[in-house]
Amino acid sequence: MRYESITEAIGNTPLVRIDPAVHGLHHIDLYAKLELLNPFGSVKDRAAWNMARPGLTAAAEHGSQVVELSSGNTAKALAVIAGMHGLGFKSVTNRMRIPEIKDLLLLLGADIEELPGQSECLDPTNTEDPLTLFHRELSEPGSSYLHTDQYFNPRNTEAHATGTGPEIVKDLDGRAPDWFVACVGTAGSSTGVARVLREHDPRVQVVGLVAAKSDFIPGIRTLDEVHEVGLFDPATYDTVASVTSDEAIEGMLTLARRCGILAGPTGGAAYYGTVRHLRSLDDELASDQGAGGPVRRSAVFIVCDRIESYLSYTKRRRPDLFRQPARRNDPADLTDAEIAAAPGVETPDAQKWIERDRPLVVDLRSPFAYAALHIEGAINIVDELFDELVRGGLPFSTRQPVLLVCPVGEQSARYAALLTRMGHPDVRSLTGGVIAWRDAGAPLVRD
Repeated sequence: MRYESITEAIGNTPLVRIDPAVHGLHHIDLYAKLELLNPFGSVKDRAAWNMARPGLTAAAEHGSQVVELSSGNTAKALAVIAGMHGLGFKSVTNRMRIPEIKDLLLLLGADIEELPGQSECLDPTNTEDPLTLFHRELSEPGSSYLHTDQYFNPRNTEAHATGTGPEIVKDLDGRAPDWFVACVGTAGSSTGVARVLREHDPRVQVVGLVAAKSDFIPGIRTLDEVHEVGLFDPATYDTVASVTSDEAIEGMLTLARRCGILAGPTGGAAYYGTVRHLRSLDDELASDQGAGGPVRRSAVFIVCDRIESYLSYTKRRRPDLFRQPARRNDPADLTDAEIAAAPGVETPDAQKWIERDRPLVVDLRSPFAYAALHIEGAINIVDELFDELVRGGLPFSTRQPVLLVCPVGEQSARYAALLTRMGHPDVRSLTGGVIAWRDAGAPLVRD
């Protein structure tokens, strides 16, 4: 195939059948849509090109900068597209959590602006968050930026309604699959594909996968976060289920080692969640007899991007895969009962406790969120660093009471439960986190 531009190579990605010997489903043909084979490496290539394309000529005439609230694959694709058209690109985020992506963006010449904020992602309802304020400024008429606005731009969804969805139907010989499974980030791919598949066959079941609470899988929102995305519509999904980071890595390993598909953790999560969802349904199909025996069904999941960008992410969570000592004192090993029993303290009682006993207040948020607003006297130990400290044992004297703080109290509860298990006699989590503290009118300071 010959192309005049690399952008012509976006789309028409392969649909690959997964060997039943790998997934163990007897009556369901499972297919992977390999979006990792787009030219810039991910499913976001489609949306980035579709969102940016209409404004590129005018942006070049005015010397505008392309800007997006992204710290991942959308930013990577837009940085390439902007550079091809002689434009600069700026990634705006509260936090760059994947070092390989950050390094690649810098290599591509992108500007990265990490704004201080109270949460780790855009929340349009929080009118005081700097990231939200910047998003509103970008969306105003007359902005000097070419703002692609992936969380609200319908062209994000359209890229998949005109491309990814029809490609799946075509490659299944004109049929829609019985199940379509997608991880939910901006919700553009799942919404666009689901729309096309259901127009073709209204019986298609759509499964949305999100990250487990207080967990982090690159490119996937948690169930709480996903409701903040403008393109997310709960009616799109017949089922929404969560996947843990450990499960995502297990799925990633299966795809890489057994199928030769070098998927990142999002693809791993999609594979793991798909097989888990279909396993009981596959058993039911054994009794669903047709003229030629049990009826066969089909399912499709999306492999969003490649493994190479997530080696540091994987090493942090599974050092044993790199022949390093297994992790110790891991919050992921806690039971639900331990987390539920974690010592917590509501804002009024926390204020009294701070005044009376002077506990060490540890803010686990990013340095930028901490700088924006924090409890006076709190020290900032970002969660990744805190995780490393805990692996080595108790990071504080058992004579020192400790109050742990995070955005909404979920992550701090896990660490409070873990430190309690490790023998700390007086560690508590701020119930509801900084958000609850702020909403209660308790004082916050800024750097």
